[in-house]
Parts: sequence; structure tokens; C-alpha cells
Amino acid sequence: MPTILLTAPYMIPARERFQPVFEHFGLDVIVPAVEERMEAAELLAYAGQFDATICGDDRYTPEVLAACAPRLKVISKWGTGIDSIDREAAVGMGIQVRNTPNAFTLPVSDTVMGYMLAFARRQPWMDREMKAGRWEKLMGRSLSECTLGVVGVGNIGKAVLRRARAFGMHLLGCDIVPIAPDFLLENGVEMVSLDELLARADFVSINCDLNPTSRHLINARTLQMMKPTAVLINTARGPIVEQSSLEAALAAGQIAGAGLDVFEFEPLPKDSPLLHMDQVLLAPHNSNSSPAAWERVHWNTLRNLLDGLGMNPADLARFQNA
Repeated sequence: MPTILLTAPYMIPARERFQPVFEHFGLDVIVPAVEERMEAAELLAYAGQFDATICGDDRYTPEVLAACAPRLKVISKWGTGIDSIDREAAVGMGIQVRNTPNAFTLPVSDTVMGYMLAFARRQPWMDREMKAGRWEKLMGRSLSECTLGVVGVGNIGKAVLRRARAFGMHLLGCDIVPIAPDFLLENGVEMVSLDELLARADFVSINCDLNPTSRHLINARTLQMMKPTAVLINTARGPIVEQSSLEAALAAGQIAGAGLDVFEFEPLPKDSPLLHMDQVLLAPHNSNSSPAAWERVHWNTLRNLLDGLGMNPADLARFQNA
């Protein structure tokens, strides 16, 4: 009987719902206590005990992978991003790494628009004033008066740009790979360097992958290039932004605000200065929130797991349609 380690925090609450699937395919399931992700030391405690895993953003370092091999056959990531998994090391050890590309494009791009509208129209701040008994009109602006810069014009970056175009925003993009010219022409996107994007944009949306070229891409030097009236939005990966530099820039009024769904250290430490900054909107890594998207990812993650174990995932249909 193959054993799987179930550590994906979005799927653990639905474990009982999928128990008939596990039983049908003869899978024994280990479910540790998980808050946000499992660190390397926590995973090492289970090394050699499982044949496959359904994981979240767990830290599958080369050390962890070596300890889990050769028994571990497949890592089925719940979601898209696999930056927490050393894929090259895994492949070298014969461990498959599966994920669900384009899993959360719609909810994440909606979240970016939500942040921009909140900052532009000042609604959260007016709500606070009203509930404090103050009738104060705060100056807002139309998104059509603003320039959006998107760093990372992949699936989510493109969806953000399409939505922003409908609001009449001027659109800038930046990426390390060429973007199809028809998309740029049809949506009025101007591709520029990162430095130029930061200097011109009223809103900067981080939508790139986390990789060696993007880690701390937004740092003390690049933050200095932004307008003092600009807002930084990060719904991608926390370590793309050097958090200490962002905190310093916000405290000094170097930029006007930030909308953050992800953080360099998660969960966000309770002593983080960000928790006490009125010009910052925070969320607990939840921009992927969508019942429909989660459902698709649940089943595709199971499909990837079974396929990686050499089982026939076609049998999933009887459970998915039940």
C-alpha cells in the first residue's frame, strides 16, 4: 500500500471528502499538523515514510530530497509555484515534480485590481473615518488617471493588464522573456526596463515567478526609483521584495503605500512593523481564494499524484462527478 504525505494546507481540511479516493486507490495517508508550510527540518522527520506527497510550499531542499529518496517517487504540488522545491535535485534523484499551471490566474488578478481600486478610491480609509465618527472626504483618483507597471507578464500579469485596460489605465510591462507582440498591441502595453517602469508607474504589481533572478528584485535601490506617490502590490512571492527595505521605505514616506498578500517570512511575524502601518493593506497569502479554482486544483493535484505513481487517474471521474 503506497503511503502519501498530505501537507497542502488548502487540501487538509477536505481530507475526509477525499478519503474514498484514497481508499479506492489503496493509499495510506499521513497528515501532519501544518500552519502555512513545512520547513526542511519538519519534513526530515518523515523522511523514508512516504512514496508520494501532496504538498503546499514545503521546503524540499536537496538534503530533504536525498533523505526521502529512493522511496519518494512524486511530489504533487497543490497549485502552480514550485520555487520551494529544488526541482533540479529532484529530477536528478528520479523524483517527479508535478503542479497545476495557470491555477489561480483569475482570483489573483482580481485581487490586484481590488488593491488598486482600494488605494485609488480610498474606500478602506474613508470607512475607518466614518466608523470613528468623522465625516471627512478623502481625495481619491480615477484609475484612468494612473499608470500601472506589471513586473512579470506571464499568465497572471497578462490578466492584470487586460483588466486594467478596461479601466483606461496607461500600461507598462517588464519581463526577462519576449512577450507576444499581438498581446502588447491589442492591449496597449508598453514594454520597458524595470528601472523605467518603477520611475513611471503609479501602481507597481509584482507578478513574476520567484527564481534566482527575481529574489529581492525589489530592494532599497529599486524602491528609491519609485514615485513617492506610488503603491507597491505583491501577490506573487514574498522574497521577491526585500521586506526590511520595504518597511524602511514605507516608514520614510519614500513610497505612498503597499498592498501585500505575500511576505518574505510567513506567517507574518507578530512584531512586524507592517502591522502598524496605516498606508499598508495586508492579507494572509490568500489571493488564490476561489472555490472554483480550488476545486480544479484539488482534482488535478490528485490526478498528478496518481499518474506519478503509475496508477490510472481516469477512475477519479466517478468520484469527481459523484
